[in-house]
Amino acid sequence: MSKVLVTGAAGFIGYHVSSDLLDAGHDVVGLDAMTDYYDVRLKQARLDRLIRKPGFTFVAGAVQEQGLLSGLFAEHGFDYVIHLAAQAGVRHSIESPRDYLESNIAGTFELLEAARAHPPRHMLLASTSSVYGANRDLPYGETMRADHQMSFYAATKKAGEAMAHSYAHLYGLPTTMFRFFTVYGPWGRPDMALFKFTRAILAGEMIDVYNQGRMRRDFTYVSDLSTAILGLMTKVPGLPETAPEIPDDSLSPIAPWRVINLGNSQPVELGRFIEAIETATGRPARRNLLPMQPGDVPQTWADTTLLRTLIGSVPNTDIDEGVASFVTWYRDYYGV
Repeated sequence: MSKVLVTGAAGFIGYHVSSDLLDAGHDVVGLDAMTDYYDVRLKQARLDRLIRKPGFTFVAGAVQEQGLLSGLFAEHGFDYVIHLAAQAGVRHSIESPRDYLESNIAGTFELLEAARAHPPRHMLLASTSSVYGANRDLPYGETMRADHQMSFYAATKKAGEAMAHSYAHLYGLPTTMFRFFTVYGPWGRPDMALFKFTRAILAGEMIDVYNQGRMRRDFTYVSDLSTAILGLMTKVPGLPETAPEIPDDSLSPIAPWRVINLGNSQPVELGRFIEAIETATGRPARRNLLPMQPGDVPQTWADTTLLRTLIGSVPNTDIDEGVASFVTWYRDYYGV
């Protein structure tokens, strides 16, 4: 099987992707800085589960550390690279933009430089649906304009797409960019809505509901996302002049580079999402209705036609089932 580098391996998505890769028989080198953006004990618990699996090697370090990635690439000769390490969170980017500059831009630069010197078969890098920004044409398709980002987080992710495209063009690095749509599920991040709502509802506390609850999100269950990523590993973008023609393909006209939406393609209103949590917890939510926060968008909705064309059908977990799985995990992990 293949040797895969997963950056951000102890993170929410990185943990699930690494686990699925190991279960499929791949060797995984997992890099993570174990930062304190949220509870490091949760990251350590994910990491402990990965370390118990055969084929996993952990490396502690930050992607922006000069020379770290170049050394790993030279030592291991990776077949595939899945770059998930990033400073996440729209709201935190307003308070601490330098964290995003260093991790998301400098870190991506270090990764691209390492890949230039030691090219893998395929580079797969995480972006975000937030890059669509002020675009109001729904559902979002990969070939739509994404020029007006509304948060610095989104701006750094769009910059990462552009940086990766330039390296794909200059050095022939086959690259796929993923635009994630509101990922949720077990082992999720404490700063995300599902985690915060579940914790507050079980404690009988108020939940802050922005835009009066009139938000719609394309909630994507984490196992569905991981299944799609593993399916796309071998779907390596070719040079445009030799690649097969695919309708509405986002393949670059000058590079082996493609961007793909990873979403559920079924937007759900925030109120409906909260109802699913109420059902799963067996408790009513006490809502504190608030206006829209800076940097947020009112709704997201992924067109996943290209994804399905490339890998066939992918599971789309029902919102009630997915939320119930998270609540079961939360109760078990925290002993609630």
